[in-house]
Amino acid sequence: MESLGGYQIKNEIGQGGMAITYRAYQANMDRHVAIKIMRADLAASPEFVERFLAGVRTIARLEHPRILPVYYFGREGDTLYLVMRLIEGGTLRDLMRHGNIAREEINRFIGQIASALDYAHKQNVLHCDLKPTNLLVDHSGELYLADFGIAQLATTTTH
Repeated sequence: MESLGGYQIKNEIGQGGMAITYRAYQANMDRHVAIKIMRADLAASPEFVERFLAGVRTIARLEHPRILPVYYFGREGDTLYLVMRLIEGGTLRDLMRHGNIAREEINRFIGQIASALDYAHKQNVLHCDLKPTNLLVDHSGELYLADFGIAQLATTTTH
């Protein structure tokens, strides 16, 4: 696949249980983005597609500086995809593998994660898959909470 929608696929940048993520170029906006393409078997399931679309709409309304923004979602033929901001620095897991992280940096990351989660929870959204591979770090050392793929809407019970 060389292109999808208005995006030129460049190279694979990651894989997960539900999708493969690619670096892509969006010519009409002159920017690089990340495109997550869902597995074909999942995209063929009406139940999955319904849950996916509901989840994407939930994630798209989360506007916080530490939450990875969703730009677009679409379907082209049998391909279901999600377009997001491209963060090229890697994951928190990558940083952890490359050696010790200074205590000050750890404290700053914890504050950034807590801020993102607090905001999401106030919007009644639970991430449900918090792990180092879902925490992206850009080249400036800023952290972004990503992959709300299995997020759930929190339900509250009143008495």
